[in-house]
Amino acid sequence: QLVESGGGSVQAGGPLRLSCVVSGYIARRTCVAWFRQSPGKERKGVAAIYSGDSATYYNDSLTGQFVISHDADKNTVYLQLVSAKPEDTGTYYCAAKAGYCSLFKVEYPHWGQGTQVTVS
Repeated sequence: QLVESGGGSVQAGGPLRLSCVVSGYIARRTCVAWFRQSPGKERKGVAAIYSGDSATYYNDSLTGQFVISHDADKNTVYLQLVSAKPEDTGTYYCAAKAGYCSLFKVEYPHWGQGTQVTVS
């Protein structure tokens, strides 16, 4: 099970940190990723982190805007918006898969319910 939190309204330029708590066993090595679905757009990968070596992966078009991290002791993955922009508005989902990371949503069988972020 994956449960996101931390969404809400934020002013442009402000930071925001989203959390994803992962419970239950998925695999010995997993990848947890964040996806964003903006109004009227496809859900797209933002960033991912691999449990094996904490390697991180980012959508090239969003480089520098987000930071992904994890706290293994808390089974929590974080997504930090460095400086929120209006185009960051959308629903943010975390997802998990066994094995190595990707940013292709079709590869992820486990999803949270999403958390809404509104930037104004």
